[in-house]
Amino acid sequence: MTEAYIYDAIRTPRGKGRKDGALHEVTSLRLSSQTLNALKDRNNLSGHAVEDVIWGNVTQVMEQGGCLARSAVLASDLDERIPGLAINRFCASGMEAVNLAANQVKGGAGMAYIAGGVEMMGRVAMGSDGAAIAVDPSIAMEQYFVPQGISADIIATEYGFTRDDADQLAVASQQRAEKAWKEGRFKNSVITITDQNGLTILDHDEYMRPQTDMQSLGSLSPAFQAMGEVMPGFDKVAMLKYPHLEKINHIHHAGNSSGIVDGAAAVLIGNKEFGEKYGLKPRARIRANAKIGTDPTIMLTGPVPVTEKILAENGMTINDIDLFEVNEAFAAVVMRFMQAFDVDHDKVNVNGGSIAMGHPLGATGAMIIGTLLDELERADKEVGLATLCIASGMGAATIIERV
Repeated sequence: MTEAYIYDAIRTPRGKGRKDGALHEVTSLRLSSQTLNALKDRNNLSGHAVEDVIWGNVTQVMEQGGCLARSAVLASDLDERIPGLAINRFCASGMEAVNLAANQVKGGAGMAYIAGGVEMMGRVAMGSDGAAIAVDPSIAMEQYFVPQGISADIIATEYGFTRDDADQLAVASQQRAEKAWKEGRFKNSVITITDQNGLTILDHDEYMRPQTDMQSLGSLSPAFQAMGEVMPGFDKVAMLKYPHLEKINHIHHAGNSSGIVDGAAAVLIGNKEFGEKYGLKPRARIRANAKIGTDPTIMLTGPVPVTEKILAENGMTINDIDLFEVNEAFAAVVMRFMQAFDVDHDKVNVNGGSIAMGHPLGATGAMIIGTLLDELERADKEVGLATLCIASGMGAATIIERV
């Protein structure tokens, strides 16, 4: 089978996902097209250079609806003969775009693809598209639906993680992200977003709070306790599914959960012939990818079984992986991953994660693949694994290997 290589990976800065965020006036279309243009220009792509643009975005309504991928191609400097495919696997949409592109290349369906995603969470509110599992009683009741924050607190309760554990991980995420920015670890991957006059709108991750410490986090109230214990009482729903839990320990809050932000990311994937044609050197090969379904109530444990699956399918063990990117949707997600595989935190999210920098849903999966590749190169490591938990109970993972 043909090998699929990563030739380049870029992302935008993450802007605060609210009205005073730097990217708030930038549409999903414009942020996507700027990202595509940056990738095109960096790699001197011309003509019908790629087979398709596969673009993830989660809330596919309003400006993010109507096959945003194709609109982004037409709004960019890419050749109009390049089509576009919009996909949605919730938080793993950007990763699934990369995985789909890699599998297409491996199967011989074209020489190259651009894959990634976007989410303008400050402009298109999370959940504004509706979701059957959340709003349709015929499935919500049958599957014991609870919001993700409750799911994260269930993980903490089930696996024995405390509020201090979660807050310590959050502080580490902030410290690592600050260090990574100060040392220029993102400088080759983060593009500058400009206005129509070429003036800089944003050139750094805006959401970060490097002054965060245990004391400041300790002052925050649990974010999901009221919806769990009072109205509409989701704790009782969860305990119908998990009757052995006497009480759910609500440890998550805004400081140890992922931030709501705006952002986009793109990855250039191709075969050997594509690189030779455009004079490009591959940076890594996509060694494997996998996805899995999991319990929809606890919902966020997917990184564990999908990692077990991808390792088993490729004759690998956890010790074969040098570095990990585990999306910091909530602190308990990362802690459960490290607990399950006995992986040291020194190998996980070494440049911080979504708690510090934010989680632009449709883009994050592509972002963490790029971050993983950059760190493998910087640290002179060989093999890395990126994985995310996914709403409604799924997991996705990608293994990359430097070449």
